[in-house]
Amino acid sequence: MSKALVKRSSGGGSGVVPAVASALLPGVGQLVNGETEKAIGVFAVYAVAGAGFIGAIPILGWAAGLVAGATWLYGVADAYVTGKKK
Repeated sequence: MSKALVKRSSGGGSGVVPAVASALLPGVGQLVNGETEKAIGVFAVYAVAGAGFIGAIPILGWAAGLVAGATWLYGVADAYVTGKKK
């Protein structure tokens, strides 16, 4: 039985729903695809890097911004590719 939040018919999905969900909030696309542990990891990295970028955590802002951007991009791409495979 699948743990995915969105049920799909057999065959390849479009991957658009998870990608859009992950673009709005990193990690949600992985959650839609049923990858809970990966969703928590993507969200945690994005949240910490984002907090560093805005100055809530005193680390290099530009480096944290790069990490946050890379994590966002990874989350969207991974959600799309995984959704396409399911």
